[in-house]
Amino acid sequence: MSELRNPKVDFVLKTIESRDVHFLRCWFTDVLGAMKSFAVVPGELEHAFSEGMGFDSSCIKGFTDADEPYALAFPDPSTFQVLPWRPQTDAVARMFCDVRTPDGQPFDGDPRFILERAVSQCAEAGFTPNIGAEMEFYYFKDADGTEVLDRGSYFDLTSLDYASDLRRDTVLTLEHMGIPVEYSHHEQGSSQHEIDLRATDALAMADSIMTYKLVVKEIAIKHGVYASFMPKPMNDQPGSSMHIHLSLFDEEGRNAFYDPKDAEGWGLSQVARCFIAGVLEHAREMSLITNQYVNSYKRLCSDGLAPTRIAWTRSNREAILRVPMYRPGEADACRVVLRSPDVAANPYLAFAVILAAGLDGIERDLELSSPCEADMDRSQAACRAYGSLPKNLGEAISAFEESSLMRQVLGEHTHRFLVRSKREEWDAYQSFVTPWERDRLLAVL
Repeated sequence: MSELRNPKVDFVLKTIESRDVHFLRCWFTDVLGAMKSFAVVPGELEHAFSEGMGFDSSCIKGFTDADEPYALAFPDPSTFQVLPWRPQTDAVARMFCDVRTPDGQPFDGDPRFILERAVSQCAEAGFTPNIGAEMEFYYFKDADGTEVLDRGSYFDLTSLDYASDLRRDTVLTLEHMGIPVEYSHHEQGSSQHEIDLRATDALAMADSIMTYKLVVKEIAIKHGVYASFMPKPMNDQPGSSMHIHLSLFDEEGRNAFYDPKDAEGWGLSQVARCFIAGVLEHAREMSLITNQYVNSYKRLCSDGLAPTRIAWTRSNREAILRVPMYRPGEADACRVVLRSPDVAANPYLAFAVILAAGLDGIERDLELSSPCEADMDRSQAACRAYGSLPKNLGEAISAFEESSLMRQVLGEHTHRFLVRSKREEWDAYQSFVTPWERDRLLAVL
């Protein structure tokens, strides 16, 4: 078959033989970002590369209904990795898949395709996105409660941090799978941790985040504990974020966000300023993607560490977008950090809408407001320029539903599914009587 002439396919087939791989797991996500998988044996792989593997797409949230239950999964050979936590005899490997329709066309509801389309639009504009991610999570004794493993805090390196070995094993496993890690440390909350991934292209980073989440959980299970990516699992502890570091590089490989002659001293180019303005302008409507659950808004409104102001800053924690100044004057270090997304977001869709919002700002040459800094006289006006993030999922649904940009970047199919699915979630939550209400009202009313 012609695909076998692809050196990446050849590499996969040779590695399967040399590494004693007996199971190939085909990975993809549903629209909400839940990992889906089925396994094929090596003898079926040539067929999978050339013809795809059929599956019932009506079983996947956001894909198709029972009247159109057919889809094909085509493994991406560039994502082949042997799973290091599985036995190395009769080994198991994985590949991410592109989902297509029975006639071989990209499926509109495939989150990976939606991101690929957004990256292609960036390329048409002359840019290549470079994305990194800081992701937080909690370790608990088990999945039935929130009993923590330690009472450590930010950057603790003491006997309080019982999870050092878990983080170590997680980092080593990620690196064995070709995913470079920049940092790992204890976070602010009790038993809360962070592992940061080194920046790469958008699609590889989204794949890495999905792998990261599974690795964290698998290593936790091996140690007899449970890892959770719930945005806000405890009332009295901080929520878990996914800070997204992003820059654009031009066709010559230069950082298009960097301008050493920036008169205001930020090192930001006009491209960067327009990109930031676009992200801020569309922040409310894309909040349903970056913060997609009812619980997401408990993090954004309660702990004081999560940003709520749609503004940009150097250091103000209330602003959703920060321009870090760790290495001023270094072109490659110039970037923006979007701090509002939580770790439960689907990274494919989150990256797609963020890139689309920033690109819209560049194409329209949007003017950027003043930064929202605590020590500036004009700070209050700057912080009010774009308003605040939605206060709950209901507000987020309304902003998302009315957004032509969200409909354009996600496609009508995915946009419609998300509105319907999230409205069902919000309505179910609204009708649920919480322990908070019973504790305060049952005995007195």
